[in-house]
Amino acid sequence: MRPIAIFRHAPTEGPGHFATFLDARRLPWRLIRVDAGDAVPDDAAAFAGLAFMGGPMSVNDDLPWIPPALALIRGAVARGIPVLGHCLGGQLMARALGGAVTRNPVKEIGWGRVRPLDDPAARAWLGEQGEFDAFHWHGETFSLPPGTSRILESDHCANQAFVLDDRHLAMQCHVEMTEAMIREWCAVGAAEIAAADSPAVQSAERILADTPARLAPMTAVAERLYQRWIAGLQP
Repeated sequence: MRPIAIFRHAPTEGPGHFATFLDARRLPWRLIRVDAGDAVPDDAAAFAGLAFMGGPMSVNDDLPWIPPALALIRGAVARGIPVLGHCLGGQLMARALGGAVTRNPVKEIGWGRVRPLDDPAARAWLGEQGEFDAFHWHGETFSLPPGTSRILESDHCANQAFVLDDRHLAMQCHVEMTEAMIREWCAVGAAEIAAADSPAVQSAERILADTPARLAPMTAVAERLYQRWIAGLQP
């Protein structure tokens, strides 16, 4: 099988549990370190799927790698090559597919409840999953591109995830988190947390205190989503 391309946009925002999931199933993957200057490929045909991770930048920023990333996503969708996005990655997908990325009503940092929608698309990806706590770290949000179906929502961010053509998944939340990543983000992002004036931003102490109870249930949901996504991988 061709490898899955995983795009990292910041050193601290790697694939996390997604890599663990792929390794457990012996699915090959290649890390493309955009933050370290790795070039965005011109063509998605060399890959079984594309996965875009998070990052502190905005898809609206004037960065040289964003236009080729958007073109790559569009090309992959046209070829039927599955695309997966986490937070910034989901925003890249939305922008590439005709949506917009704008400021969210409030910044979200930490653990927060998300709800699957009661419709066929959500059930196809999440089964009978009820509300669960997802991890968040964002100040912007995406609109739904034409032809997509929203599958997750929350009180502070209406569009938490959408799917397209039963094979492409874009998420605003971070289901890929590991405990080590959460601890690192809380340390690196301490100033951002302290400066935030939002009811949806938790203190680092609260985030870390909640992690033992909330991480494992979220990881179980992540595995279900990832399992559904890999069903569409190209050989």
